[in-house]
Amino acid sequence: MKNLPLTRREFIRGTGGLGFLAFSGAAPAFLARSALAQTPAPERDRSILVIIQLAGGNDGLNTVVPFTDDRYYKLRPTLGLRDGLLHLNDDLALHPACPELHQLYDNGHLSIVQNVGYPNPNRSHFRSTEIWETASDSETFKREGWLGRYFDNTCAGSPDQSEDADPNAIHVGDMIPQSFLSEQPHSLFGMKHRGSFDRGTDPADLAYEKLLMADHIEGNASYLQHTMMNTLVTERRVEKFIAQYKAQSSYPSTKLAQSLKRVAALIHANMETRIYFVSQGGYDTHANQLTNHHKLLTELSGAMHAFQKDLDAHKKDDQVLTMTFSEFGRRPAENGSAGTDHGTAAPLFVMGSKVKGGLLGQAPELVTDIKKDLEYSTDFRGIYSSVLDKWLEADSSKILGEKFAHVPFV
Repeated sequence: MKNLPLTRREFIRGTGGLGFLAFSGAAPAFLARSALAQTPAPERDRSILVIIQLAGGNDGLNTVVPFTDDRYYKLRPTLGLRDGLLHLNDDLALHPACPELHQLYDNGHLSIVQNVGYPNPNRSHFRSTEIWETASDSETFKREGWLGRYFDNTCAGSPDQSEDADPNAIHVGDMIPQSFLSEQPHSLFGMKHRGSFDRGTDPADLAYEKLLMADHIEGNASYLQHTMMNTLVTERRVEKFIAQYKAQSSYPSTKLAQSLKRVAALIHANMETRIYFVSQGGYDTHANQLTNHHKLLTELSGAMHAFQKDLDAHKKDDQVLTMTFSEFGRRPAENGSAGTDHGTAAPLFVMGSKVKGGLLGQAPELVTDIKKDLEYSTDFRGIYSSVLDKWLEADSSKILGEKFAHVPFV
């Protein structure tokens, strides 16, 4: 697709002046209104949120270890961690695989929010992920994600259609996170964790090029043509920024680290995008947990540290807040396969030079009954409320539907 335009301006010139206003009658009415009103683009120096999903259900008790509690070792005679623990205080320690996160904690750039969950927890991967991504009650089903509702409440009308407009949000991976789904259309963009955006010569790509370069398209097809043009231009811009980027820290070769390196490149390029979403899978540790969980946390710790160090070196650290989430924790008692089964509450990490740092929230109260689970002490929507109100400067009550107590990490 070498003959395709590199900018929106080139595309409009090449199609005889076809632009957004030329087919506003074919687009949804609110899109036309937004373009006519010339909705201003976001400021380039505003705060940015990076979400890291720990998909599969991260084991909280082996992430933040209650090493002075005998009940922990009774519940986990083979999985209980004793050696190499990275102490947070006199009673709690990080997993030995997290020295980089421990360093961030010591430097005051990492907050650990303990025992996060929600009432009436669901142990289905799909349903609990949906609850976290939509910020709904466990008995309420919503389509729109919490960040999608943020876009609806703060991005007037639609994506900006100007020459240098950037997406409202970017995700790394093939699937749009449900967190991004919204009532109104907004500019979203997805990319791979490595490699280029080059399109091939298969029939689908050739059809894509044919539609992009066609003349005298009317109706819905013209709206589709313009949308595809915006996607292509964004691809070209993103690929250019990534290719030219010079990271100031050494990123591991893992998928997560390379995803965050790409995010760092786009932040350094001063894109107007405010929300980024990356994911690390594999946390469903029903068996062989000691080995698998160690590997996962090694990757997470190294990737997050490299990302923060890179932001610091480029003096972007004061703009970025990075937060992890997982659909649930694991059961306190180990199972018969050297692993743990689906549980409820778990800790999450919030990283950045603007965080207050330290342990927040109440540590989980362990039980001796192997059939019982942890009871959460911090509602995850309180964390979202803090991010929305304090970091993104939005009204969380309009987005979450009610007020939740803030967690003081920012």
